[in-house]
Amino acid sequence: MIGFYNYTVILTYISLISSFIGITQLFKGNFLFSVFCLIISGGCDMFDGPVARSCKKRTEQAKTFGIQIDSLCDLVCFGIFPAILNYSYTISINDNLAIPAVAVGALFLLGALIRLGYFNVMEQERQQNTTERREYYQGLPVTSVALFLPIVFIFRNIFPLTVYSYILNVFMLGMAVFFVLNIKIRKPHGLYTLVLLAISLVMIMVLALQGAGILRF
Repeated sequence: MIGFYNYTVILTYISLISSFIGITQLFKGNFLFSVFCLIISGGCDMFDGPVARSCKKRTEQAKTFGIQIDSLCDLVCFGIFPAILNYSYTISINDNLAIPAVAVGALFLLGALIRLGYFNVMEQERQQNTTERREYYQGLPVTSVALFLPIVFIFRNIFPLTVYSYILNVFMLGMAVFFVLNIKIRKPHGLYTLVLLAISLVMIMVLALQGAGILRF
């Protein structure tokens, strides 16, 4: 079989499968479950880098393979998936926004694609010049949608549905802009990573309670 098979790719594959499952649930209107899948994908992405770096016996081809599938996975998980989620949820509450939601989704996807492509080019160049760990990102990482979109979704019930449909699309458009802005964002390490993990776990709990009807906000 072609490909490279070791434990360093497992989290990337889980992330992709989780997002695919989330996309299938959008067709059934299971939006809470889909957002849950997005959080899972984000959590896998958070740790796939450290897991990959823990393997000291990878060949250069295996390393390059890992980088490539990570970017391809990110485009699906944090580009295509959120764009479809936004469109599906928007038209479920405000069908008049179908065309604007398509436009917003297209711009979001383009922003994610440009951000990922630019990152790959610059990261390849950086790794040729240094072995030091990256400290800053240029532009907002596309994976951040797995943190911010669930937060926005959690508070959907405090707004009238029609108003929320506009808020959601403005948020997605704002994310697309920040993907391609030339700004420096510190890469999370250590305690910051644990804080992000804790936030993700809290969001999962809140979504579960909302799904059970215990929380109304």
